[in-house]
Amino acid sequence: MHDVEARVLNAIDEAETVGLLAETVRVPSVTGTDAESELQHRFARLLTEAGMDVDVWKLDLADLTGRPGFPGTEAPRTEGYGVVAVTGGESTPALALQGHVDVVPTGDLAKWEGSDPFAARITGDVLHGRGACDMKAGLVANLAVARAIRKAGIRLARPLAVHCVISEEDGGLGAFATLARGHTAEAAVITEPTSGAVITANAGALTFRLEIAGRAAHGATRYEGVNAVEVFWPVFEAIRRLEAERNRDVPGIFQGNASLWSHSRRDLAGYASYRSRPLLVAPWPYPIEIGTVHAGDWASTVPDLLVAEGRLGVRLEEDPAAARAAFEEAVLGVAHPWLRDNPPVVTWPGGQFASGRLPAGHALLDEVCGAVADVTGARPAEAAAPYGSDLRLYAAGGIPTLHYGPGDVRFAHAPREQVELRELREVTRALALLVVRRCGAL
Repeated sequence: MHDVEARVLNAIDEAETVGLLAETVRVPSVTGTDAESELQHRFARLLTEAGMDVDVWKLDLADLTGRPGFPGTEAPRTEGYGVVAVTGGESTPALALQGHVDVVPTGDLAKWEGSDPFAARITGDVLHGRGACDMKAGLVANLAVARAIRKAGIRLARPLAVHCVISEEDGGLGAFATLARGHTAEAAVITEPTSGAVITANAGALTFRLEIAGRAAHGATRYEGVNAVEVFWPVFEAIRRLEAERNRDVPGIFQGNASLWSHSRRDLAGYASYRSRPLLVAPWPYPIEIGTVHAGDWASTVPDLLVAEGRLGVRLEEDPAAARAAFEEAVLGVAHPWLRDNPPVVTWPGGQFASGRLPAGHALLDEVCGAVADVTGARPAEAAAPYGSDLRLYAAGGIPTLHYGPGDVRFAHAPREQVELRELREVTRALALLVVRRCGAL
């Protein structure tokens, strides 16, 4: 195996991999757009060229929406495609490498240096652009491993699968569709950005919508009306109290004054050595946040409706139904004279991410950590993340899954999005070792 490992590592073309990442970032594959489908077809072609058997199919959106466990969507969508590539063999793949092609919208273009989020600008050893971190670097690492295996002339003893999915950012429709089609694996690595750590558990996140009623009146006689913005405030305060309660005394989870992503690899390893695992380093492991607020339709009219949307953090191993019930109880229990007779309306549109975790003691953790240590010289920390991901869908489908990939999540969804090319190189090499060790070679 040492010879096989050396061959696959030597076959990784780092310059080609960086070039492919730049090309991929230049495709503006925002969730639900035509470019998302374009990138799926591009990856299908590249995986075919890497010698893999590729399944490309158009998603039956109506059928998926009606299935039990449908994860919800937020972006408008008229089509979607699934892409799964497998090396030869009829048995269940020993490992799946998974990544999503979709990215979030760019926001205010003036906030981006150079004003083009999709330029894939490289400065030094850093590539900048929307999707560079979340998670096109991870996608490209998966492809680079498949290419290296073919270039090295290695035949795997057990199949490797590469899953390219859509719609992760707004719920996980692509992963849901992939599993519904029957694609599976003995284990999976999702190459989301992890800052050198290995993420073995995710909290969940549920999208909520609040409608707060007021009573319209002329602004000059506002005392005749009830301002929906004003009566929303005690509801917002109740949400903040619920957030504090749900983040108090969380067992087995370290809560510091800094996020996971501000610590060095050595710091995280130190925390992991004396804290129960998985380790969730975050001041608010289960945040609740209001993302959008809309009220009123005329400057001199008392607004009679406020609509707010946000996300509710789901605790590890918490039933999402219990999280919804706690939120609704807090919102509907606000002691306010107007709200008693005009209670808020709570609905749950959009993405519904449950929590998920790798089963305790599963061999995949040590296999990944061993491969990473052989590349970087240090065993990575094990951690948990405060956001939802496709991990929970794979775990619920019986596929033990963890995250390990290039990038720092602090840069995701932001106008400073970037990825260090050093991390891309390290992750690609570690994944290559993992694949040949887990799948074996003939």
